[in-house]
Amino acid sequence: MLEHVPHWLGALLHDVRAGHSKLVIVQDGFAGDAELDLRSPAFGNGARLPERFTADGAGVSPPLVWGDVPAGTAGLALIVEDADAPSPQPLVHAILWDLPADERTIAEGAIRADGDGAPDGRDVGRNSYLREGWLPPDPPTGHGSHDYVFQLFALSQVPDIGATPGRSEFVEAIRGRVLAAGMLVGTYSRGERLMTGTDAPMVPAM
Repeated sequence: MLEHVPHWLGALLHDVRAGHSKLVIVQDGFAGDAELDLRSPAFGNGARLPERFTADGAGVSPPLVWGDVPAGTAGLALIVEDADAPSPQPLVHAILWDLPADERTIAEGAIRADGDGAPDGRDVGRNSYLREGWLPPDPPTGHGSHDYVFQLFALSQVPDIGATPGRSEFVEAIRGRVLAAGMLVGTYSRGERLMTGTDAPMVPAM
């Protein structure tokens, strides 16, 4: 959708951004007392997202992996937000709720509509377009680089918040229950010179 925003308008809105200070993980009490080692085999922290995971490619969700979780973890939850969206709040690209505590991976393409959820309790929530599943990154042309922030939380309790939770339900459900949290950032942009990898030469955006 936002790929159709003209370059001049994207450039005009360059400084209009939700801001990193509004991400879930930076709010008081949401970082927990320990850090989760969240990574992706598809891109490095702070590196550009491969086109495959965006609206310019197949639009599937990227694979994620993480390390050990604290004792007492009842389940895990994930939210992915665009901190640079030209909106009052970060744009939600994915919510994944009630992952089993012994889970250590999310496979490529796994964040997709699942109705009322899986038999083991996990459930894919609503993105900012009010749809279940992965909302592929789709920044306005000329708006600059966007940070897509993957935030994983280990929870002491996983309350029932119903099928397809949205951001507000997610935030209220994990409040006061975060034992540990991890963060991974992938970037994406259109219509500007950019780095295509962690050490690639500068090339024009296509």
